[in-house]
Amino acid sequence: MKTGKILYASLIFAMMALVSACDLIEAEEQQVAPPPMPPANVATLKVEAIDVDVEYEYVGQVSASREVEIRARVTGIIEKRLYTEGSSVKAGSLLFQLEPSFYEVQLAQVEAELSSAKAELKRAEREYRRLKGLTSKSLVTQNEIDNSESVRELASAGVKLAQARVKSANINLGYTQITAPIDGIAGRALKVEGGLAEAASNSLLTTLAQTDPVYVNFGVSESEQLGIRRDLRDSMLVIPSEGFNVVLFSSNGDDLLHRGKLEFQDYKIDSRTGNFSMRATVGNTDGLLAPGQFVKVKLLGAVRTNAIVLPQRAVLDDPQGKFVYVVAQGENGQLIALKRQVVVGQWVDNANGIERAWIIRSGLQPDDEVVVDGTARIFFPGMPLNPTPYQETNRMPSGESHSTSEQ
Repeated sequence: MKTGKILYASLIFAMMALVSACDLIEAEEQQVAPPPMPPANVATLKVEAIDVDVEYEYVGQVSASREVEIRARVTGIIEKRLYTEGSSVKAGSLLFQLEPSFYEVQLAQVEAELSSAKAELKRAEREYRRLKGLTSKSLVTQNEIDNSESVRELASAGVKLAQARVKSANINLGYTQITAPIDGIAGRALKVEGGLAEAASNSLLTTLAQTDPVYVNFGVSESEQLGIRRDLRDSMLVIPSEGFNVVLFSSNGDDLLHRGKLEFQDYKIDSRTGNFSMRATVGNTDGLLAPGQFVKVKLLGAVRTNAIVLPQRAVLDDPQGKFVYVVAQGENGQLIALKRQVVVGQWVDNANGIERAWIIRSGLQPDDEVVVDGTARIFFPGMPLNPTPYQETNRMPSGESHSTSEQ
């Protein structure tokens, strides 16, 4: 009996020790449990639909607006070259002089033939008038008069033929002086003094290029062109009625201070490049743009209507694409960050006071509140937030937000 009491007391003691140990473990766990994560300080922007000026940028190549081949129209020996290679020449300026003596002799011959034909015509007209005067006296027959009239008409035709030959000879003689048909820059001479210029073949003497204005040729990809047409159809994009304004930049981004207009858009795709061919006409009074030069072409004047614009830093990347954090209300009423996938469109340098911005094509609605600065402090979707209004002129340090790359 005594032994049973001892065992019972030992069991009671062990149970009390176990309860004490559990209380101690629970107290220790309560002491080491992490405190709740504080809300992340972020700057947010409530988006709105606005009209945004947009531009399109391409790589273009300059070409002469007119390029003319200067060819010999008659065969002859080049007597003189009368221009400086690579210099500017005016329309009508003499470029080459062919040896003219052969054509001068030809002209003299046909002029003599013309004089003879005119003399023959005068003789035929006198004879016709004489016979006509004898008709009333019945001294000539009608047949003689008809023959005389035919001779007169044949002599008149001979004069016209001789006149045509004189005109042709004058033209050929004029062709020995080869002039510039347009204002432009004369190219390298392909023949020198003493060389033979042949009208039928091997007639090219030089080229002449008009460089004010110049053409700037570039291509627009099929997908982009179709996208522009679709946006125009859906009234999401407006293009000025007078067409795009064109601004040129150098390869390193310097404004070349040359302006122009887009004046040609091909209706079909170039099978060699897969692009729609475009051409702008740009003034070049200072002559700084040279044919063959590569430039950046910016098309200005288009407006994207009812667009949502976000600062570049607000748009992040993940394996699914681009996304933003929007502010939402959690279950306990606290503001939290929710992840929202978006589709971005064009890049704009300045829109509604926002520099370096994306146009958001889908994924957001007006009045959505988007985290712009402080995204690096958001460690997981649903994290509590402490938002303040975003100001473009009062950004957080650059290290506070993730960066994205332009599409």
